Amino acid sequence: MHKAIVMFSGGLDSVIAAHLLKSQGLDVTALHFVLPFYAQTGKTPEQVQAYADTLGVPLRVEEEGEEFLEMIRDPKFGYGKNANPCVDCRIHRVIKAGRIMEEMGAVCLATGEVVGQRPMSQKMDKMKKIEKLTGLKGKLLRPLSAKLLDPTDAELAGIVDREKLLDITGRSRQVQLAYAKEHGLAHSSPAGGCILTNIETGARFIDLAEHDQHYSLADFKLLAYGRHFRTSQNYRVIVSRNEDENDALERIHAAALSSPKSTSAPNIVQMYLRDTLGPLALGIGEPDESGLQFAASAVMRFSRLRNEEKAAVVISGSINGNDINRILETKPANDADIDRMRISASNRKKAKGEK
Repeated sequence: MHKAIVMFSGGLDSVIAAHLLKSQGLDVTALHFVLPFYAQTGKTPEQVQAYADTLGVPLRVEEEGEEFLEMIRDPKFGYGKNANPCVDCRIHRVIKAGRIMEEMGAVCLATGEVVGQRPMSQKMDKMKKIEKLTGLKGKLLRPLSAKLLDPTDAELAGIVDREKLLDITGRSRQVQLAYAKEHGLAHSSPAGGCILTNIETGARFIDLAEHDQHYSLADFKLLAYGRHFRTSQNYRVIVSRNEDENDALERIHAAALSSPKSTSAPNIVQMYLRDTLGPLALGIGEPDESGLQFAASAVMRFSRLRNEEKAAVVISGSINGNDINRILETKPANDADIDRMRISASNRKKAKGEK
């Protein structure tokens, strides 16, 4: 039986791509890439696994790391509307998937891409360019739009029946939804793109890159969690929003401390309420006393003690190689300071004098 690899998110398009090839008798493996945001945070792709199980195909999970960071620091094709390097990201992942295809002896690498569905990476010319730049001409199969594209080697060899593939184009999902309903396929809801397309995540990324050109993988992961504040050019604070984010921040912090490549690990402190459960905050960089005071007051502001007069906040970690372990008595931060310090798209516009 011929093997095929399908890049698999568990979304509507990738589920259909896997089903189209499996229904033709190919031995399909679903390949799922985990963004750095979710690596080492305790999150597992359980839902993706469930969709693969429903299809009856094995799931292989690959976590993104330093290679992804190298790509996003300087994307050749630039960013989209926010911080999304869609074309470069696609090339990066297809190359990695191509290596896995060769490793497993598969005849093709398939994706759920649809011609014209996404403005940056799925225009006809971009899809052809990606195929060329990845060195996978003839091996990269897009089953949902195959009839609009040149036949792949697997089609020419008769391993894949081109007539049983589709000719979908554009952003509408009506054809896909009808196909899924007809074949009883389980899938996640159609989404608008990865977290980097989000305007607020984009603002955080731009702020990080502007203030630290040598940001680490831990710095990048933290963009997805908590409330972000900048107290100075050299200091930023992240305050969790719930217990799950407490866990994620703790795990990312621990991973940063154990990684010799992390530039921010020596300058990172944890902050939490001494006398009750509440949010966890990470302070990153070189703070002055006012920066530490704001961070402690923000921890109190977003806790159950927000209406109390004062609270004790524990600060522990390392700054410039010096251990810090102290307790700050603080008042809750006021809304004006919270709004002024917050890293956000609206504050970036204000700083640039935009409306």
